[in-house]
Amino acid sequence: MVGQMVQYALFLAITGYALYLFYRAVYHRYLYVSLGRPADFRQRSRGRMKGFLSQVFGQTKLLKDPKSGVMHVAIFYGFIILQFGAIDLIVKGLTGGKHLPIPGYSFFQLSQEITVLLILIAMGYASYRRYGERLIRLKRGWKPSIVLFFIFFLMLSVLLSLGFERVWLGHLPDAYAPISSFIAGLFSGMSAQTAHVFFMISWWAHLLILLSFLVYVPQSKHFHIITGPLNIWFRRTELVGRLKKLDLEDEEAESFGVGQVEQFTRKQMLDFYACVECGRCTNVCPASNTGKVLSPMHLITKLRDHLTEKGASVTTKSPFAPEYAFSASGVHGISDEADRKLKWTGSGITDISPTMKWQKTNWVVQKKKKPEELALIGDVMTEEEIWSCTTCRNCEDQCPVDNEHVDKIIDLRRHLVLMEGKVPHDGQRAMQNIERQSNPWGLNRNDRVQWTGDVEGIQVPTVKENASFEYLFFVGSMGSYDLRSRKISRAFARLLNESGVSFAILGNEEKNSGDTPRRMGNEMLFQQLCVENIETFRKYNVRRIVTACPHTYNTFKNEYPDFGMEGVEVLHHSQLLDQLIREGRLKPRHDVKERITYHDSCYLGRYNNVYEEPRNVLRAIPGVELVEMERSGRGGMCCGAGGGMMWMEETSGKRVNLARTEQALEVGPTVISSACPYCLTMMEDGTKMKEVEDRVKARDIAELLEQSVFGELI
Repeated sequence: MVGQMVQYALFLAITGYALYLFYRAVYHRYLYVSLGRPADFRQRSRGRMKGFLSQVFGQTKLLKDPKSGVMHVAIFYGFIILQFGAIDLIVKGLTGGKHLPIPGYSFFQLSQEITVLLILIAMGYASYRRYGERLIRLKRGWKPSIVLFFIFFLMLSVLLSLGFERVWLGHLPDAYAPISSFIAGLFSGMSAQTAHVFFMISWWAHLLILLSFLVYVPQSKHFHIITGPLNIWFRRTELVGRLKKLDLEDEEAESFGVGQVEQFTRKQMLDFYACVECGRCTNVCPASNTGKVLSPMHLITKLRDHLTEKGASVTTKSPFAPEYAFSASGVHGISDEADRKLKWTGSGITDISPTMKWQKTNWVVQKKKKPEELALIGDVMTEEEIWSCTTCRNCEDQCPVDNEHVDKIIDLRRHLVLMEGKVPHDGQRAMQNIERQSNPWGLNRNDRVQWTGDVEGIQVPTVKENASFEYLFFVGSMGSYDLRSRKISRAFARLLNESGVSFAILGNEEKNSGDTPRRMGNEMLFQQLCVENIETFRKYNVRRIVTACPHTYNTFKNEYPDFGMEGVEVLHHSQLLDQLIREGRLKPRHDVKERITYHDSCYLGRYNNVYEEPRNVLRAIPGVELVEMERSGRGGMCCGAGGGMMWMEETSGKRVNLARTEQALEVGPTVISSACPYCLTMMEDGTKMKEVEDRVKARDIAELLEQSVFGELI
């Protein structure tokens, strides 16, 4: 009886202490997150249930990689099932072998043992992927591996406890308990008293491992067990193409953008602690894939480390529990000796290993600095990383906990541009030209309408010449000035005229949409252009806009409404062309005998879910053989032009457009098609770099449709 009371007391004391340490570790991180700017969690929590259930319990994001997805499903549901077994096992140890009054207990036993076996198999496969296959995106070392030991010994303690329990209580072999019966058979000669002792040893081992794991979870990447579902619940539900509006007239604002970690919102900080460190984001990032220093995973983990260290310093609350088990040896930062540039040393078309190596080498403990002394931009994130992002959002699309990487990078850019006046020279020149002449080249704004002279046989009316127009064709800077992109404008104008659609252009009254300045962090210039464009649209009573540029399409459709543009339908030219073909207003008659692979524009596809319309246009053209690249559709890779990169030279690694062109060439096309003037330029440059431009052409879908409708070889 005394022994039983002692066991109860020890159980309560140890469990209570573990729960206290768990609470303290979680609470201290809550205090760190509270340092951030307020976020509207109430607004973000509306209408979330369906997506929450599909991602958390359906594991839809994880299953994009079927191998690791199935593995994670086994572990996820296995631990849910085993929680009932853990309670049952604890009850057995405290009551001398009595189990929970569960109906059909034999089936419950069987489910527990099968689940333990499945988890062990899953963890074995997880170990193989990390140390056998040695997937580059997965970190190796004692920290990433400690959970493998936790789970292995946790499962082993369960099986040993159940096996010794059978010997202790004299249970006969049972088909509903095959594994524990097998273990019991190995120790069949053991006395009941000895078996009881070994049961209690296994029981205590199970309890201590379980509680140690509980305390460890919030102090490791496995905090995502708690924060991941929260992050998914508070995820963004609107389309990703809408950046947050800055109130530039706020007289109380001390700065714009993010120059210190506490200037991120609390939701953005929740992202830091939700990160699984699975590396899926880095694995698809065009910058990481081509040897740039940017790694989306390390973006999140470095910001997390910095927040934890600075939060601990500001709040005087240690991130570790118990404190004496850890020693703070310094704070993390970019090494002063860091090689800020990367030379492409990868193998194959894409390779993230140079980036992963750079991050591992240069993110080091700096004993001479305090957390408050570290500059967020410079010591935590380098400018090279910040300006390497193409804003394609493939990282976010792959993230199993819905982290939002791009918005953080844009916030860092906003601080650099608006507060420090720092921007790469090429980007600075493009923005100055947009400000002065409303186009990135600085060409005369009065030459914007000159492209219409290239369109033979038809008139391209301005809004003054056709005041009753149905569609405003917003040509954009590329379509107006770039000689190659003018061919797209010409083709589209001819197709609109052929279909009988009433359209008009703004001519020299058209201005830059503002997408480039906004993605490069110049919110002030963007808002100026936005307001001026909206005033022009109202002046001519614009109700429908069509554009061949996905960047303009995204900006008008998703961002202009924040500034007062209402009641205006915005279409991409692929959507309108698909509609006109289906209505019979455009009839592709002539064969275009080409093997075509279609490259998805990120701002059209991933930002706005427009994947099938451009493909429908290509399928409607007789003679076309449409073949898909390995990375296509939602998994497509960026061409390298987004986020203002169209106007900046790549200074490290392999060119993104070269890698993307090589991916396209793998399927042996005669034409690489796109529905974006930026993408077309990048693909055409890629074919020239590969010296295949004579046999592989880059063509917009409008050009191909024009050839089929009019029977002309362009």
